[in-house]
Amino acid sequence: MLMHPASAISTLLQPPIVRTGFLPHASGPSAQRPPSTKDIPPVTLTNIPHVESSAFTSYLKQAGSLYEVFQRAKEGDEAFGVQNRRPHGSAKGEQPQSPLLQGYPRRKGSVPSTPVSETGAFAPNSPPVKRQPAGRKRGPLPIAPLSTIPNVYFEPDFHLENPRTFDIVSERSEIARPPAVNGAATTPGSSGRKALATNAILQEKLSWYMDTVEVHLISSISSASSSFFAALGSLRDLHLEAAASVSKIKALREDLGSLDKNMAQGGLKIVALRRRRENMRKLGDAVQQLREVVEVVARCEEQVNEGEVEAALNGLMTVERLIAGERSGRPCLEPQESSVAQSRLIDLRGINALEGSGDDIAYLRQRIGKSFETRFLDALLDDLRKHVDSVPPSTTFQRWDSASQRSRGAHARTPSMYPTYLQLDATLRSALQSNLDGLAKCDCLKQATTAYREALWREVKSLIRRHLPSSTDDDVESTMSASTQGGRRMTQQEKSSILARNLRDLDPEDAEEMLGQIYSNVGEALRRLGTQVKVVLDITSTFSTQSVSQVTSPMSPPAANMDSYINDAPIGPPAHPSIQQEDIQQTLDMSNLLGQAVDIAQAQITKILKVRSEQSVLLPLPRFLKYFYLNRLFADECEAVSGRGGTALKGVVNAQIKDFVHRSADKERQKLIESMDVDRWDAKDFAEADCVLLARVLEASTRDIEAWSNGSVIWSNQNTTVNGEQQINGTIANGNEQQPKDKIRSANIDEQKFILPESALSVLRGINSFEHIITGIPSMTQEITSSLLEYLKLFNSRSQQLILGAGATRMAGLKNITTKHLALASQALSFVTTLTPYIREFIRRRSTNAQGLMVEFDKVRRLYQEHQSGINDKLIDIMGSRATTHVNAMKKANWSASSPTDAVSPYMETLVKETTTLHKVLSKHLPEMTVRAIMEPVFMSYREQWAKAFREVDVKTASGKERMLRDAEYFKVRISKVDGAGNIGDAIVDVVNEKTVADEKPQPTESAKGIPNGTENNSVGKDVNE
Repeated sequence: MLMHPASAISTLLQPPIVRTGFLPHASGPSAQRPPSTKDIPPVTLTNIPHVESSAFTSYLKQAGSLYEVFQRAKEGDEAFGVQNRRPHGSAKGEQPQSPLLQGYPRRKGSVPSTPVSETGAFAPNSPPVKRQPAGRKRGPLPIAPLSTIPNVYFEPDFHLENPRTFDIVSERSEIARPPAVNGAATTPGSSGRKALATNAILQEKLSWYMDTVEVHLISSISSASSSFFAALGSLRDLHLEAAASVSKIKALREDLGSLDKNMAQGGLKIVALRRRRENMRKLGDAVQQLREVVEVVARCEEQVNEGEVEAALNGLMTVERLIAGERSGRPCLEPQESSVAQSRLIDLRGINALEGSGDDIAYLRQRIGKSFETRFLDALLDDLRKHVDSVPPSTTFQRWDSASQRSRGAHARTPSMYPTYLQLDATLRSALQSNLDGLAKCDCLKQATTAYREALWREVKSLIRRHLPSSTDDDVESTMSASTQGGRRMTQQEKSSILARNLRDLDPEDAEEMLGQIYSNVGEALRRLGTQVKVVLDITSTFSTQSVSQVTSPMSPPAANMDSYINDAPIGPPAHPSIQQEDIQQTLDMSNLLGQAVDIAQAQITKILKVRSEQSVLLPLPRFLKYFYLNRLFADECEAVSGRGGTALKGVVNAQIKDFVHRSADKERQKLIESMDVDRWDAKDFAEADCVLLARVLEASTRDIEAWSNGSVIWSNQNTTVNGEQQINGTIANGNEQQPKDKIRSANIDEQKFILPESALSVLRGINSFEHIITGIPSMTQEITSSLLEYLKLFNSRSQQLILGAGATRMAGLKNITTKHLALASQALSFVTTLTPYIREFIRRRSTNAQGLMVEFDKVRRLYQEHQSGINDKLIDIMGSRATTHVNAMKKANWSASSPTDAVSPYMETLVKETTTLHKVLSKHLPEMTVRAIMEPVFMSYREQWAKAFREVDVKTASGKERMLRDAEYFKVRISKVDGAGNIGDAIVDVVNEKTVADEKPQPTESAKGIPNGTENNSVGKDVNE
């Protein structure tokens, strides 16, 4: 019978669970009256306590061992399977119903004829039971299978308090009868369910289920007992065999010990004696080798003291090879002195006798390496100083300028030549080769390169410091004060203060020369440094591992010790430390090395520039542009060498540039205001210097001006300034040159001529200065252009205040503003308006964001045009007011009074004179088109006023009409000669001819008391005449 752990009896002790299953058939009605609710005492239902599985641990331990024995016996013995076979006569595959489902009980010990399907955990899988042969004794009755027990009892979660589980177990029996309805008694069995208290069949089934389980347990235990005792017998036999084997092994060990004692130990003793004799011989050779080591070390020390570092280094390498047990190709001692020439060398690095030699050898190596390091540094630094001193600053600046021009896509201004910093002497390379080889053998390359870095930084500082002024007071007063102080040494702060004061006291020429020397020396030093680093790296890259010390220090762990040598163990090659090529490349990393050198140089130079910031900002324009270009070339060179932009240096220079631009703009505005305030608005001669300035402004719109670009030629020593003022063809262009008195020359722009006052010439100089700054400092185009726009707006507003606002009468002492002043102001505005497109194109060529600036220039031009139109309107208004005055005088005249024959009235004479004077002045200072544009509105005003006035005047006598006609004819004759008058004279004459004379007698007249000579508004008339 196959048992399953889940079908053990312990599963019956688990808490009940809800499980669905078939319900048994209801039994038929019983003849006995079932008890009523009154007959059954009330029962208080309580919860069945839950029992933990740990309570059955002791039981499970006892039953578990027996169950395992049962399983083993069942697998080995098939005879016990007969009890689990199916009964005879059951068809294959039949699935008979359970007796529990058929509704009748099974008695204890009875065998079901048709068992249910084997769904339980203990269901048999053996073949059907064979029929016993005749004549054999009948065996025991077969055990009822566990499949006859409902599955609900085998569920792991069996809980009887579960209503559904209890209903299945009780076969749907009623616990109590329901009460009678309307007093009628309930008939027993009317509901089809049995009463639990009287269900004897259910009680019998439960007893039978328990008997079946007990029978199966007894059968399982009995079947496993025989196998258990058989296993115990087998274990006892195994113990006996193991004891016999141990006895045999013990006897064998005793035999082997006896054999080892009698035969093997004697032979080993003989071998050990032979080896001892060989070791004694080797020990003698080692002592001789040690003696030679001591002698060679002493010889090396003497050579180091005598300065023969190459020989000492070779001897030191021989010693290290000798200590390591290697033969050197170059013996330090004579053959007769050396006693180990033919002996076998051993590794002595592990013996106690050489414990102190490690320090001595390391010290000797350090001294030798220090000597090679000194030679290495001297060779490089001497070459660096020699190169810096041999290259003049002009050559360096020309090379920088050529590189700058190439980077900007322009042609170099000087022919290119092979750089001197790339020219390397063969002696330097051989010296570096020898020194680096010695350093490599001493394993001091990294220390030497590190020392070279530090010495190089000190050298860069020295290159800057030697061109600075003294940091001590050398005058008499300072000497006396030092003597009174008792010779006290100055502190570093005092020295720095004196140096800063001396830097500020430098002349512009001396300061420029100082910066040029510093920049050229530092630049050439950086370039030469790059060449030296390349040579050093090239030499060290050719070194092999054999070029350095091929042995480790005597104090380092040996590859093979003395014991291994004596025992004839193979001595492997010593560990060869290779050149720390990565360390050397890291130490001499060109970008890092040059970058740090550039940082040090720029840090020192930045301090110098900060000290002289105020003096630099106050430099004249040409010298400041040269100063700016020098700093820009140096910054570009540093960036080209190291790849670092030099933020601090550029920040200081940019701050000075901004300050200079603002100061220059303020200075130009102030000069313009001062020039306009003292200007009497007279025509000035346009001299040759002014023509040159005008030509530069015009040509700058299409090409670069060479005179403005010459400021970047920093290698030239030509004097371009006199007291800070720019020279043009030998004449100082400051507006104070002597002009000829016979003729005033005009400015010409595209066939246009301009007669200009001094204020316009000042504007031209200011525009030239702004464009010069933009050409020299392209990075400040935006800011300078804004200042230029403000400068042009200032001229417009200031001229408007002085002329139209009559401010010149207070500032320049003019009595009044005349037509000439208005005409010259209009010419100045027209001149600047004509220059504006050229300025605009100049800015567009140099600005990256020119769209907004172009709009601003258009606005400025419109302002100038509006101002010019205002001046024209002012002239028209003046002449219109003068005409009105003369019309009033004409109306007040007594036309009936007698007058001299052919005499013209004073008002007409004055009108004609003022008109012709106006035309003459305008024609002299303004273009013909502008004059016509002014005179035509004037004559139109004349036509309207005089035609109306002559029509309104009442002429009563023929003589009065004749007199009026004579005035009109005079106006016609004189005005017709003026350009733009047209037929105004004929129109006035026709109006007078059309007048009629009244038929009245002439009235006695008074003497003409009107305004015969036009004295009214005499000041205005005088202004126009002037």
